Amino acid sequence: MTEHPAEEPAHADRDAQRGLRWAGVIPHEAFDELRDAASAPATPPGAPSPAWQVFFDALGANGGAAADELAARAARVQRRVREDGATYNVHAPEGDASREWPLQLLPFILGANEWAALERGVIQRARLLDATLADVYGPQTLLRDALLPPSLVFAHPQYLRPAHGIVPPGGVHLHVAAFDLARGPEGRWWVLAQRLQAPSGLGYLLENRLIIGREFPEAFAELRVQRVASAFQSFVNALRTLTSAGERARIVLLTPGPWHETYFEQVFLARYLGITLVEGSDLTVRDRQVFLKTMQGLERVHVVLRRIDDEWLDPLELRADSALGVPGLLQSLRAGEVVVANTPGAGVLESPGLAAFWPGVAKRLLGEELSLPASTHWWCGEDSVWQAQRARLAEFVVAPTFPVSSTTQGFEPVVAADLDPLARAALGARVDADPAAFTLQSRVLPSHTPAWESGAIELRPAVLRVFALTDGRGGWRVLPGGMARVAARKQRPQAANGAPPLPERAESGGQLALTRERGLDPWLSMQHGSASADLWVIASGEVDSTTLLGAPLSSADLLEQQRTVTSRAAENLYWLGRYTERSEFVVGLVRLALESLRSASTPVREWLGELAQRHALVPEGTPTPNQSMRVFERALVHALPAAAGSTSVGYNLRALVGCAQALRERLSPDHWQLIQELDDHFEQHVASALALSSREGGAAPVADVVGVLGRTAMHLAAVTGAQTDRMVRDDGWRLLSVGRQVERLNTLCHALARGLELGLHESDEGFVLLLGLFDSVITYRARFQNRREILPMLDLLVFDTDSTRALAWVVRTLRDRLRKLARHDGAWAYEVTETLPTPETWSIDEMAQLDAAGRPRALIAALHRMVDSVFELSDAIGNHLFAHVAGPDRSVWQ
Repeated sequence: MTEHPAEEPAHADRDAQRGLRWAGVIPHEAFDELRDAASAPATPPGAPSPAWQVFFDALGANGGAAADELAARAARVQRRVREDGATYNVHAPEGDASREWPLQLLPFILGANEWAALERGVIQRARLLDATLADVYGPQTLLRDALLPPSLVFAHPQYLRPAHGIVPPGGVHLHVAAFDLARGPEGRWWVLAQRLQAPSGLGYLLENRLIIGREFPEAFAELRVQRVASAFQSFVNALRTLTSAGERARIVLLTPGPWHETYFEQVFLARYLGITLVEGSDLTVRDRQVFLKTMQGLERVHVVLRRIDDEWLDPLELRADSALGVPGLLQSLRAGEVVVANTPGAGVLESPGLAAFWPGVAKRLLGEELSLPASTHWWCGEDSVWQAQRARLAEFVVAPTFPVSSTTQGFEPVVAADLDPLARAALGARVDADPAAFTLQSRVLPSHTPAWESGAIELRPAVLRVFALTDGRGGWRVLPGGMARVAARKQRPQAANGAPPLPERAESGGQLALTRERGLDPWLSMQHGSASADLWVIASGEVDSTTLLGAPLSSADLLEQQRTVTSRAAENLYWLGRYTERSEFVVGLVRLALESLRSASTPVREWLGELAQRHALVPEGTPTPNQSMRVFERALVHALPAAAGSTSVGYNLRALVGCAQALRERLSPDHWQLIQELDDHFEQHVASALALSSREGGAAPVADVVGVLGRTAMHLAAVTGAQTDRMVRDDGWRLLSVGRQVERLNTLCHALARGLELGLHESDEGFVLLLGLFDSVITYRARFQNRREILPMLDLLVFDTDSTRALAWVVRTLRDRLRKLARHDGAWAYEVTETLPTPETWSIDEMAQLDAAGRPRALIAALHRMVDSVFELSDAIGNHLFAHVAGPDRSVWQ
């Protein structure tokens, strides 16, 4: 799109002095947010509105050119996004991907009077929706009197029959509602969609504000932009007032997990509000009450702020295949023991098919006319409506009435005007076959807002998302800010047959019917590349100075500070430690095997083969090294990648990544990146080595693979360093350490026992291999030179209390750290750790005593007992700290 060749506007000289460059024009009669006025077709940007004038003037406060300032600030914004780890997970047929949060540099600015009108309309809509939910899941007068179509409501997969009759605490069904709004060409605002199940965006809103507000502090202050902290504080307080616990109420944010597209914002929001982020497996229902499973026991939960859609919330009463929800949650809600925000069942009101019915419902329930209209919708389930609009099909976007489910069909929204006559006729036939599944939406042309792109300011289509938050007493407050979704200027994908561009999918849960410019995503969806901008609302009075930082902490407060470790996080920390240790062990074992197999003695080959089989480093049925060394070696190499179907190095590294992914909120960005790179680099280099081997005749690429394993060992050492030196040594870290020591005891005790049984200590080769597996060759030689004697070897590998690889050090560390982290239940901790054999109490002379065959039988038996004890300890840890299935329930917070 080229710039308009008309005469330079009056403000051009000022823009030139600032160094600003404008790119493109508004191609239609869209509302121009820069000028705060309607625009004639294909006009260049006019003089900025007073608010934007203040914004641009503030850029020159330090004497620099505005364009240079914007370029520098844009770079800082992107750097801050990366530093925060702000991401948006994109799900696509070609594969899922995590991309940086696309934050636009320039804000969307709204004046105080304009915001006041929007605020009134949004509050009215929130009141209406809350009252509608109370009726739909209560007396159902709206359905009985045909103000809402029963065939639409009852057919909707998110109408939850088990929720009928539930009266939530305080009678509040909705606690947070999100509305997508667009300003039409005449300057009027229209409601495009509403999100009521688990509205997303509050966390991203905070991220946007914290970054953009700091980048433009002068403009932020001079424009008197209203702050949002007070609204969040009021919302949290409102949730607490709905519970019997009041100020002591525990609030949790229920997330689907790290793979959800908006997981970052869920973590960010939980941190900002000071509430606990949980997954379904973190919660349990006992005696109709909801509890959080922590290492310290069960803690009562009073409010669940959910980010899981309705049907997945409770596998007992809703979808039985859900692994995301909490069994018994609806029972607890029905009993009034928990507040679930929003109350399950709200998703039915998101259907675009209901849009045409809201004016009538508002008159019935509120006695009011809607002040904030919705764009025109026609539900085709009413035969007269469909027949009347059928001939005008090309004027609409055809959207699904229902989300996809086992009983309803879902499809990509279709811009009918983009279809050729034959395809449009086929679409009409589809509607004829199942009219209730289709809704026609008028096409709204959104306003255009300034956006910074490639050194210039462009005007791009934008829609807003704003949030209404309950006050807990039947009232509402609109958060004075929000997000704008700004169109990305890129071509839409073409159909394979050369037909017009394919229609793109709207955000999950509803559709936005927006007129598109050719080459733009008509839905302004984040999934399809749109950017996000901060919404600045100019204050009508004083700027609120509320902060969520809280009052200064006293020394007594500091003593009471303790971070809750949920049982899920605890389990992942435990296995993060185990998989890190296990990865180090199997990398070392495979490396030792490949370096020594070809020249190894029979006992050494037998030992290496047994260890490889025990740890599933080769497929079941693989010949032992003594049966076929080359076949075994080839199997060992080809089992390394994660996709090989074994539990070799690749499998363990991928499991390590999985545990770290579940703990993103606890790991530093560097730590997380280190673990990701460890897995990626290993897979890439092993694949390259195997591919090269295949091209050269199929021989096992031993030298190349040994080099890859060496680099992997160094990378793992860096991960270990991050865990040892870069993590706070709280109970979570202690549990990670316990996991490492449990794994170390299991692997080293068994390896040493079998090595001694096979007589490896009797040969130079076997002696060095035993020391190498304990990573103690250099230490042994520094202490005992070239002596090949069993007594000094056992002293170093078993009895040394200063060596981190010696069994005595491992047992003592494991015992001490487990007792410290389980200090809330000292009796249990002492009981389970007392069963561990204690090498410090063993007599080295007795353990080193050899029998007639030259084997230290007493030590071998003690090592096998140690392995059995470690397995029992691991089971006890899982049952007691993670699953909470053993012993009486312990509620530590009522």
